Amino acid sequence: MKKILLILALIATTAATAQVYTGKGDQKFQVGADFQSGSTGVQATYDYGVGENISFGITAAYALGIDDDVSVDFDERAMLRLRFNANIGNVINVDPNLDIYPGLGFSTKNFGGHLGARYFFTDGFGLYTEAAVPFASYKTEDLTPAEDLYNQFTISFGMSFNF
Repeated sequence: MKKILLILALIATTAATAQVYTGKGDQKFQVGADFQSGSTGVQATYDYGVGENISFGITAAYALGIDDDVSVDFDERAMLRLRFNANIGNVINVDPNLDIYPGLGFSTKNFGGHLGARYFFTDGFGLYTEAAVPFASYKTEDLTPAEDLYNQFTISFGMSFNF
């Protein structure tokens, strides 16, 4: 019983000292699974803090598991996005270890938005989830199933790391 209490106390102590977003100079790296209609894939993001509640970053994603009836090339599987985040975890002040970040992105496929959340268990490790939706596709005519990859609602989740 003493060992269990000690382990719980250590976890609570490390969780209490975690910092989610510290402002200018803050760096986050995230890697996780990516889900959308017709495929699953991997996603990696990097964000750099430029202000108290503002960060810029980049996202790279690649569709791995694609439905059998969809024929795709590399450029249709891959997506690169420049992103802007408004880190509002400290504004809404739900939990000091939780950061919520709405944002905008310019990708190789479209202009869109995203809403994400990350929760840090320690100063260096946490979990994240993010949903993204396109506002305007660069291609205006009807999209083929291959062109629809990363031109639709996507959701991802995975691990977040603090530098």
